[in-house]
Amino acid sequence: MNIKKGIRTQRGANLNLKGSAEKIISNKISSSTYALNPDDFFGLIPKLSVNEGDIVKAGDPVFFNKKEPRIKIVSPVSGTIKSINRGAKRKIEQIIIESDGNNEMRSHKVDQWETLGRKELILLLLESGSWPFIKQRPYGTIANPDDLPNAIFVSTIDTAPLGADFQYIIEKNYDNFKTGLTVLNSLVEQAVFLGIDAAFSKPFENIENVQKYTVSGPHPAGNLSLHIQELSPINMGDKVWTVNAEDVANIGNFILTGVQDLKRTIALAGSAVKYPKYFSVNIGIELSPMLSEVTITEDQVRCINGDVLSGSTSHENGYLGYYNNTVSVIPEGNDYRMFGWLPFKDNHILSLSNTSFSKFFNKKGFSVDTSLNGEERALVVTGEMEKVFPLDLFPMQLIKACMIEDIEKMEALGIYEVVPEDFGLIDYANTSKLEAQEIIKQGIELMINEVG
Repeated sequence: MNIKKGIRTQRGANLNLKGSAEKIISNKISSSTYALNPDDFFGLIPKLSVNEGDIVKAGDPVFFNKKEPRIKIVSPVSGTIKSINRGAKRKIEQIIIESDGNNEMRSHKVDQWETLGRKELILLLLESGSWPFIKQRPYGTIANPDDLPNAIFVSTIDTAPLGADFQYIIEKNYDNFKTGLTVLNSLVEQAVFLGIDAAFSKPFENIENVQKYTVSGPHPAGNLSLHIQELSPINMGDKVWTVNAEDVANIGNFILTGVQDLKRTIALAGSAVKYPKYFSVNIGIELSPMLSEVTITEDQVRCINGDVLSGSTSHENGYLGYYNNTVSVIPEGNDYRMFGWLPFKDNHILSLSNTSFSKFFNKKGFSVDTSLNGEERALVVTGEMEKVFPLDLFPMQLIKACMIEDIEKMEALGIYEVVPEDFGLIDYANTSKLEAQEIIKQGIELMINEVG
């Protein structure tokens, strides 16, 4: 297998958590309603294409980007627009679609797609609703279809705690995945970068016409920011596109069939789950039918759309996020630990500190909850952030620059090279208890508004 480069880092940490999903897929789960949440699309200002009571097919536009109307978000199922939920200042928070159970799909003409040029393929992806699968750096927004990226990155590695196994997912969608890579290769001048785990090669060893690279090391070694910095660094004015591995297969499936079947394979995991496993469902499904099948063992739990470090809080009656391949369920941390500040105390609690013996206990994994185990404190230069941050940047200085909204310093310190999830482990490890991901997100929003 032709490997372009191996990326290896020792900076980071693997959190050994209980509740990894068993490699069993349930294909029979559905729900009566599905939801689209505009907040899943960072930087997108939604403009509705439908009204309450409208009938839609799977693949029909539900809303589009006000700044770029060609970018459409389409319905994952056929049915009726049940409700459009709004928040403060009439912000669109959620569009609920009541499924009719027929899954009638909107079709597109894809005959002889291999002969189409780059512009024609982009128009097809835009019209079908496949384009939101393609994100761009800097900022991690949906890609601008008018840009020509320096490179496209696809990673099949998820090093996050309880993260989905993309080798297992891609094996189930191998032909679609290969076709999707062929489509992406038509959108860029150099071959797509395909990241694979250094520990395995199947099912990727027979894939050609891509630039393969291996990745090894603790979390966040699987994050694309590190891969881009190593293989195609972003300079001023550069654009790099990224695509989730399963979304490559979704693009391939659309090109082969002409219908937009928005599928998502979910690893439903966590210490509060009795039978953690995988589900193949439509994007936007209700979480409750899946939670009922795996059995929740705690009275009070927190459902997280994504992993425990960088996911977003949901609830048992919530809906699956658009881009998520992991749903984590852990107990709520409502218990106060007396003298919890003492070293060597409570070794059943996972800690990255050398003053704790926790790393020598619970070899089978830790059962974590949502407790912060501390309150917000002043930022002190300790070097602890750098130990878990593999990018060649100064994370604490970048966080401070974002907090004071110093755009020049943010540019100099690498704001173009990161997305909030790169700071997930910092949120967990730093003793200041600052919400680093939220600070970086606000910094990126400032850059979008002030610099563009």
